[in-house]
Amino acid sequence: MIGGDGATRRYRVAHRTTYSYSQQVTSSYGRAYLTPREFPGQRLLAHDVHVDPAPSDRSIGADVYGNTTCYFHVTAGHRELVVSAESTVEVDPPAELADGPAMLPWESARPGHGNGPLAVEFTLDLHPPEITDEVTAYAAQSLTPGRPLLAAVRELTTRIHRDFAYRSGSTNVSTRVIDVFAARTGVCQDFARIGAACLRSHGLAARYVSGYLATDPPPGKERMIGADATHAWAAVWIPGESPAERAGRWIGFDPTNDQLADERYIVAAWGRDYADVPPLRGIIYTEAKESTITVAVDVTPVEAW
Repeated sequence: MIGGDGATRRYRVAHRTTYSYSQQVTSSYGRAYLTPREFPGQRLLAHDVHVDPAPSDRSIGADVYGNTTCYFHVTAGHRELVVSAESTVEVDPPAELADGPAMLPWESARPGHGNGPLAVEFTLDLHPPEITDEVTAYAAQSLTPGRPLLAAVRELTTRIHRDFAYRSGSTNVSTRVIDVFAARTGVCQDFARIGAACLRSHGLAARYVSGYLATDPPPGKERMIGADATHAWAAVWIPGESPAERAGRWIGFDPTNDQLADERYIVAAWGRDYADVPPLRGIIYTEAKESTITVAVDVTPVEAW
């Protein structure tokens, strides 16, 4: 189990994706979710996305969830496409949760009836559905009647970490929650989706969060450039402490590492599922029969002053 030290952290994030093709690509359309978000507790100090070959058309926009997206269209013929993003981000430690709504019965955190109107969408199941009887029953073991929300979410996080083995390559982005339940193996994206489905099965609002996790090397070892990877976790909505705080707040939880999200977590984007916020998606025009993708991510702590 890993954890932060309660201090504000500043990071430099480098994310490089290389696509290689066996034959020339004549046109490539892409959309990237590589710009870390800004919100209370996280500040984006610098950011740039570089595409090679240079795109003939490029624009920056925001999706329905407020995530920043970069659209590009490469019309120059190429057999290799490289998308590099570099960001400098400052992250504060999360607020204390010793009291307040997180300590109330979890049933009180169900949004609706004028409470958390923007969170209601995150209670809905996906299409095709991910909430099954098995998911509902699994969640019910932690969401017992009247239990404090934070205690329930912590236990659910621990149970997913314990019951599902992390195995790189055991799933892909289209693997469904029901299949992960059957295999009991997956990766961080799968465990985040399981956590979200469990909470939604009982009427709670849950986000899928895409981003980065700063990890320290083993004692006596150097950090390895490119050893880090994109990460995924989930977040549960809790009500505000007063009628003026109708938007409430979100608590991140990470079943992969069995902990709540802290100042080592850098949020890039959030949505209802991975499909809403993949780091990169696109369409290419080519006769190539083979292609490869290589991703290198490096999260480096930097001095704040």
